[in-house]
Amino acid sequence: MKQFLKLTGCLAIAGLVASCKSSVQQEANYQIIPLPQEVVETQGDPFVLKSGVKILYPEGNEKMQRNAEFLADYLKASTGKDFAIEAGTEGENAIVLSLGLESENPEAYQLKVEGNGIAITGPTEAGVFYGIQSLRKSLPIVIEGDIVLPAVDIKDYPRFSYRGVHFDVGRHFFTVDEVKTYIDMMTLHNMNRLHWHLTEDQGWRLEIKKYPKLTEIGSKRSETVIGRNSGKYDGKPYGGFYTQEQVKDIVAYAADRYITVIPEIDLPGHMQAALAAYPELGCTGGPYEVWRQWGVSDNVLCAGNDKTLQFIDDVLTEVMELFPSEYIHVGGDECPKTQWEKCPKCQARIKALGLHSDGNHTKEERLQSFVINHAEKFLNDHGRQIIGWDEILEGGLAPNATVMSWRGEAGGIEAAKQKHDVIMTPNTYLYFDYYQTKDVENEPLGIGGYVPIEKVYGYEPTPSSLTPEEQKHIIGVQANLWTEYIPTFSHVQYMVLPRWAALSEVQWTMSNKKNYADFLSRLPRLIKWYDAEGYNYAKFVFDVSAEFTPNPTDGTLDITLTTIDNAPIHYTLDGTEPTATSPLYEGTLKIKENGTLTAIAIRRNGNSRTVSEKINFSKSSMKPIVANQPVNKQYEYKGVTTLVDGLKGNGNYKTGRWIAFYKNDMDVTIDLQQSTEISSVAISTCVEKGDWVFDARGFSVEVSEDGANFTKVASEEYPVMKETDKNGIYEHKLTFTPVKAKYVKVIALSEKQIPEWHGGKGNPGFLFVDEITID
Repeated sequence: MKQFLKLTGCLAIAGLVASCKSSVQQEANYQIIPLPQEVVETQGDPFVLKSGVKILYPEGNEKMQRNAEFLADYLKASTGKDFAIEAGTEGENAIVLSLGLESENPEAYQLKVEGNGIAITGPTEAGVFYGIQSLRKSLPIVIEGDIVLPAVDIKDYPRFSYRGVHFDVGRHFFTVDEVKTYIDMMTLHNMNRLHWHLTEDQGWRLEIKKYPKLTEIGSKRSETVIGRNSGKYDGKPYGGFYTQEQVKDIVAYAADRYITVIPEIDLPGHMQAALAAYPELGCTGGPYEVWRQWGVSDNVLCAGNDKTLQFIDDVLTEVMELFPSEYIHVGGDECPKTQWEKCPKCQARIKALGLHSDGNHTKEERLQSFVINHAEKFLNDHGRQIIGWDEILEGGLAPNATVMSWRGEAGGIEAAKQKHDVIMTPNTYLYFDYYQTKDVENEPLGIGGYVPIEKVYGYEPTPSSLTPEEQKHIIGVQANLWTEYIPTFSHVQYMVLPRWAALSEVQWTMSNKKNYADFLSRLPRLIKWYDAEGYNYAKFVFDVSAEFTPNPTDGTLDITLTTIDNAPIHYTLDGTEPTATSPLYEGTLKIKENGTLTAIAIRRNGNSRTVSEKINFSKSSMKPIVANQPVNKQYEYKGVTTLVDGLKGNGNYKTGRWIAFYKNDMDVTIDLQQSTEISSVAISTCVEKGDWVFDARGFSVEVSEDGANFTKVASEEYPVMKETDKNGIYEHKLTFTPVKAKYVKVIALSEKQIPEWHGGKGNPGFLFVDEITID
């Protein structure tokens, strides 16, 4: 009887079927990433995946045979077992791969599990491949033991036909094996387009046989700048390029996984490495060097030189021979016109073409359009299409061009309205070289910005400002990875994973089925596959998430703490490191005084990193506040309450701790709720001049007892910023004779006209402001 009870208890463990003397069985889970469009669990018997199960594919179909081989590899990674592959279409105790599913979407599939086997059917081999990925991700990593798959009928298809990621190998070079691993990572996330950025100011990475110096000279820089263009260099020669045979190998490797490689030859800008090899293609004739620093070089292809047009044709000819993709990316972004403005050849070309400046475009912008149109016509004549960054809209869009909208969504919206296809890739949501945490001090050096995983997940690619017909021109979504500050492949993986998981659901799953909390509950299972494949990934999702909400009614900062898996959270409020003996978080914390919140999630397999936040109260903290002039919508975050929440931003203006004002001033009124004596008001601004983010030009304080009649008590004016002024945080404080007030109006003047030394001269600048401290 004791043995019977022991056996019964063993079998009853939730989610496990055990024999106690043999290996444990675990259950598959179909709540995967990306979430399928339809998952219906049926009433039939489950299927047990164990030794002896065969994988069947249609005889004579090489792609389906390869699909079967991929599946066998995935199953071995999950179970440790080898599974036989055979040609055939029917069989018991088998996984049957077949074609014949009726669907308008070529990448659709049906995955059906019954007691006698598994069937994966698609209209194409690609559809079957995505069904295989879903089966793979449904499985636990068992290594020893069998897997029970509940009966299910999954019907699935992707939302977007173009599901892309970008890989810049121009700034830093990555090996053939590393590029292949990047492709393998894509398959796990149902992605089908690799945008391969092969040429840059800092390195030309593609062998072009007609122009051998492109790789002999253009692939090597003498050294690399240290940090963010510090003026100091590492003294180490750097280089690397792909032979045409290596490129063919990578393209074929991707094609086997239903991924199309789209090459980018960036023109007419980002070409200094090419000019170092062939200086006659530049406006000045050189000499040039492969650029050792980051940024955008003024040295671009000479648009007035016929040799330049021949160079473009010759390079694109060899590119087309290597890449069978319909699309060829021609860049077209960040092309300074300073050389063209003073180049006799370029000005002669402008005159010969009859180009003129008007209210929309300069004649030099129209000259860029001429170059892009030339490249497009050449590619169109050979049956190909171009993609360009949204700058190709400047000067008039090439007739058949597809636009990648990276500077926000405006370019994509404009192109869709012009009936051009668009791939959405806005930097504010989908630039994965941006930091993924606010704790940048403990991260490797990065380019800046802030794109956490929840922001990626929340992106909606079809703007509501477009009509349904215009929305059809949004054909895809892509995330970009620029590698100025990402020198190793381990770092590459760390920057994209697990943000790719959120991206994959934006690309694949219908928006009405998306839910961030549900996504987080599914993420740990996918991360187990990251571990199984040996991928490096960021672990921020396992940290404690802290939500801070000013509560003017209670005068408190209300703090809510959560974890992805509901792990117990322990915290302190005095800045000391929390342990398992520290107070256990059990509900909203209501903070009324200065302190430092420190929190940690305690888990059996290791604790999370510590989350820490310093809280500073002043007389303005948690008080009602209103904006008298608009907050910039792009950088509004939680709105003006950010200015009185007791939390200070760091040097990254995109973390949500700063809010922005653009084309108007910061003008806010704080209700102190009772007549209060005050004698100083301070604000902080964040400056990043390269991003058009400038310091305040003035700062003033007005007080009132009734909220209607205000008296100015202090003000200062600040000079126009110089090119040599530092980026970072600026503190401004006004001190005055103590005065009683119930209402305090705080005004900070924005930069209305960026100075002449700046590339954005004449335009308004952004003003980013954080905490208003009243004492």
